[in-house]
Parts: sequence; structure tokens; C-alpha cells
Amino acid sequence: MTEELSRTSALASRHTALGSGLEDWNGMGTAWTYNTDPNDEHDAVREAVGMFDMSPLKKVFVRGPDAAATLDHLTTRDISKIAPGSAAYLCVLTEKGGMADDAIVSNNGDDEWMIIHGSGDTMALLEASAVGCDVKVEFTDDLHDLSVQGPKSCDLLNTHCDINLPDLAYFQHAAAILFGHPCRLSRTGYSGEQGYEIFVDAAVIGDIWDKLVDKGVMPCSFTALDKVRIEAGLLFYGYDMTESNTPWEVGLGFAVSKNQGDFRGKDAAMAAKGNEAIRNVCLDIDRSDMVAGGEALSLEGADVGIINSPCYSHRMGKSLALAHINPNIKVGTVLKVTGDGIDTTATVVSSPIYDPSKSRTHA
Repeated sequence: MTEELSRTSALASRHTALGSGLEDWNGMGTAWTYNTDPNDEHDAVREAVGMFDMSPLKKVFVRGPDAAATLDHLTTRDISKIAPGSAAYLCVLTEKGGMADDAIVSNNGDDEWMIIHGSGDTMALLEASAVGCDVKVEFTDDLHDLSVQGPKSCDLLNTHCDINLPDLAYFQHAAAILFGHPCRLSRTGYSGEQGYEIFVDAAVIGDIWDKLVDKGVMPCSFTALDKVRIEAGLLFYGYDMTESNTPWEVGLGFAVSKNQGDFRGKDAAMAAKGNEAIRNVCLDIDRSDMVAGGEALSLEGADVGIINSPCYSHRMGKSLALAHINPNIKVGTVLKVTGDGIDTTATVVSSPIYDPSKSRTHA
């Protein structure tokens, strides 16, 4: 890499030992690949349990009497509806109603909140929303995020923590002791499976990682993460949504609280509802491997969209992609796919293509 990384995971040496080149994402060296086969990692998440170092996500504490009001202005959810011990997925908008980022906000109680976001403009917009408020905003990289995902994740973690993990519902979280270390366990993830995120200090994340490896948990790369999240219809900021997209265009209208007060971009976003220029969809591509991304989509000679996030799912035997298309195109439509050396077709399919009822995450 030619560019020096500004952030470092305490697990970096473990990633390099597994073959990672620590490619940059969000300013932190990230395990995009290991020496292991990403298909095996994919299988671990779907059949047993795998883990991803999600520490490149940015963790920000928002504390003080005006913390909730600050987050109400920043985000599209009614923060008052998020009880202590609960969390919510939401949008962060620009003044023009476009997607500045997506994030998860957790209520830790006692006027302390945590917001986890990716590579968008959440931090700058949060600081702007905090001006004049009785609130302290603290970004921290000491807090790491280890995401343990898969159908066996609950049983495995529950054996080694001091709380009854099966009592934790989807998008709930609690302080806990795991393998003897204080942490916060959150029933969230980015895989389409039941799973948990472990938020814990850098000083002990390595010990937790090692103990999980000893228990048979497979370290998984971001290549495998792309496979599971595309199957599950989960969006990646910068690829599947940008500032030019409204929440309605990318299927995130559910994260907009219609009766909330004056959040940033509200008027513009509400005015844009019903005037969508694109729609986010899943494609089943007629190809034996993944496409590169960026391919043009056309129908009867007219350009109708673009591929954003591709993968090949060996489990489904399909070349898949998340794409933006003309909003009037219906599920079942066959589109032409053209790009560098690619000339094939793709069928618009319902998303998510994996577990459409979401029974895995909500079990």
C-alpha cells in the first residue's frame, strides 16, 4: 500500500499471520482475504460460526443531557423509542435528503449512547448537530468490534459469558463478562445469520480472539463478508448507497420515523418520496463466476441501471449482485449485462435472496 493507514486494529498481527495484506478500509488495515478459502469461511458462517474483525467501523460515544436530542437531529429514527439496552439501524442524511451514511445507535442508559458507522460523514454531521448542546462526543479506536456470526454463535458464547445470551433479543445489547473480560454483547451483525458483536477494549480483544479460535470459530475475511451480506441484501455505504440516493431509493424507508421532529434533511427527504430515480435490487446473473462490478444494465437497448456489489455464492450456485435499476422494472425482468469482457444477462430477483423471511436473524 502506498498510503499510510491512520488506524490500527489490535488484531493486525493475527490477520497477517493468517495471510492478510491488511488492505485499507476506513483508514484501518482490514482482512480482505486470508490464506483460507473464502467459500469455507462462508460455510462456517452459514453452518456453524465464524468471526469478522469489524473494528474498522467507527465507534463514537455520545454522552450528556442533550445526547438523545443531538442524535434525534442527526438521524432518521425517533431516538425516544430506543430504550436502554436496545439499538436501531438508521440513516444519516445530508441537508438535501441524500444518504450521508448508515449507522447503528445503541442506548447504553444514563444518557450514554453509542453510534457505530462506516465510511460516510456521520462524525462531521454529528459534531455539527452537537453545537450548542450539553453533550460530549468521543470517537474511540480503543473499543474494538468482533462480530461472531452463525447458527452456533449463541450456544458457544453463552457457555463463556455471565449473562443468559438467549434472553438477548435481536438488536438488544448488554454489559457482560466474556472469557473473564468486561465487554458489551450486541445481538447484531452483517451476515443474515443469528450473531453477536463483541465490543471490548483493545488490550483484551486478542485474548478473546484466541479463545474463540481455540473453540473452533473460523476467522473470516471481508471477501466472505461480501458473500453473506449480498445474499442477505445488506447494503455497503459507498457502493450500494451514496449521497445521491434517498432512503426510499435504496430500500431504507423503514428506517425513517415519519412522525419524528426536525432531523437533518427531513424536508428534502420527505419531498423526494414517490419520486425515486432508482431502486436497489438483487440480480441473478447468467454467469459461472462473479462479475467485477460497474457493469451496465440495459433493457431493449436502453440503459436502465448499474451493478454495484457482485459476488459468487457457491452455496446457492449463483452469480449475484446488488444493483441500481430503473424503479419501474419489475422482479422477473431479464436485463442485458455488459462490461469489460462481459456480455450476458441477469434476472431481477426478490431481495434478500437468502432467507427472505429473515427467520435466521430473528430466531
